[in-house]
Amino acid sequence: MADQGQKITSRYEPVIGLEVHCQLKTVSKLFCGCSTAFGTLPNEQVCPVCLGMPGVLPVLNKKAVDYSIKMGLALGSQVHQKSEFSRKQYFYPDLPKNYQITQYDHPVCEGGGIRLDDGKWVRLNRIHIEEDAGKSVHEGRYSYLDLNRAGTPLIEIVSEPDLSSPLEASEYLKKLRDIARYLDVSDGNLEEGSFRCDANVSLRPRGTKTLGVRCEIKNLNSFRNIEKAIAWEMLRQADLLDEGRDVEQQTRLWDPAAGKTRFMRAKGDGEDYRYFPDPDLPPLILTSRRINDLKASLPELPHEKALRYQESLGLTEDDALRITADKDLADFFEQTQSLCGGGLPAKLIANWLCAEYLREHHDRQWSFGVSGVTAKDFADLKNLINKNTISGKIAKKVFKTMAETGKSASVIVSEENLEQITDESSVFTVIEDILDAHPGQVAEFHSGKSKLLGFFVGKIMAKGQGKFNPGLVQRLLRKALDARDHQ
Repeated sequence: MADQGQKITSRYEPVIGLEVHCQLKTVSKLFCGCSTAFGTLPNEQVCPVCLGMPGVLPVLNKKAVDYSIKMGLALGSQVHQKSEFSRKQYFYPDLPKNYQITQYDHPVCEGGGIRLDDGKWVRLNRIHIEEDAGKSVHEGRYSYLDLNRAGTPLIEIVSEPDLSSPLEASEYLKKLRDIARYLDVSDGNLEEGSFRCDANVSLRPRGTKTLGVRCEIKNLNSFRNIEKAIAWEMLRQADLLDEGRDVEQQTRLWDPAAGKTRFMRAKGDGEDYRYFPDPDLPPLILTSRRINDLKASLPELPHEKALRYQESLGLTEDDALRITADKDLADFFEQTQSLCGGGLPAKLIANWLCAEYLREHHDRQWSFGVSGVTAKDFADLKNLINKNTISGKIAKKVFKTMAETGKSASVIVSEENLEQITDESSVFTVIEDILDAHPGQVAEFHSGKSKLLGFFVGKIMAKGQGKFNPGLVQRLLRKALDARDHQ
């Protein structure tokens, strides 16, 4: 697929825009008091309002509005003090009212953008508030409707067509999700449908400015599927254009089992939805004070935190970006650093976190809330290293056991007798034995082969089963070698 992608982009320029549906982390739905909890029995969280019964009136969720404003402010959007709700008319089984309440020509936020790691600026067109539809469940010959999601509050974040590859699209989405999670306005859970997107993909001959005919791929809910679906759609459209055929404007679905997009329906334009202002909802009016208060409440965002980690804590750019890319990981890092009490350099904690910890985290499929090693456990291990209770090599063994058993570092060190040996006489005795056993290498060292120092250190540490303090070994070894050089 990568080779095919290069062939496509040598002839055509991909133009990609994304419409992201981000579920807001409210307790209740957008226009009623029904719960938004995930995983309950079908149709358990419904009422006359979200079922669209005659005569009911919607009441707007204040928290959902605040979350929408915070997302817009974090993305550098203009927050409008006046916006309006409209009815988007379409008929589908899982849309009980036969229209969706959304924002059309007067959204709550416009503009802003996301900067990718290579410096590219991806512009936003708009952010608007809307309610979600229900869910159709298909089993054999029968289809069922679960309307628990109907009325769940969403913001739709619409980008300009500034993306030009599947990898750029994936990176853009990850950064958008990270910001939503840092703000705590969404859990960003792709598996549960809390964060999903529609991708608009078109191709145009390289060097031209006129946009090609776009196709929309609906409801992509994993970063891998987003990349695969866009790559396949690029390939499909390139084949059509190479054959001299037209690309028809369509809505398509991604079939992960087949690894290709499939036709869903002919794509309609906005006018087909017959938007008009919702007569049951007055315009949304925001005061300057409310907007400014929400702006003042914004937390440190991922790019800001990564810059601070580099400038104040001395982390490398790669480590800073890796840690801040996940809010839970950044929180874990800061909790560990706090529990270490400043006794360890932040860079050392980051190195362990990005290597040993994330390896176990990935292999064991931990989540940060219920991982096998907590921040306190991790800090306790690092403090044992800092106090020279155990060596770095032994610490790796201890951490592996912590991950397997759930025991604390202190308990494992005590049970397995892993404390560092810092008694100088014991270490010196082993050093003398090693030097006596390798007179040839001692002579070569004194003749100028200084690299043999590592040879001796390795032998001594192996003899001590990794329990000797490395700094102590280095100091006493040099002392012993110097003494033999003057004999």
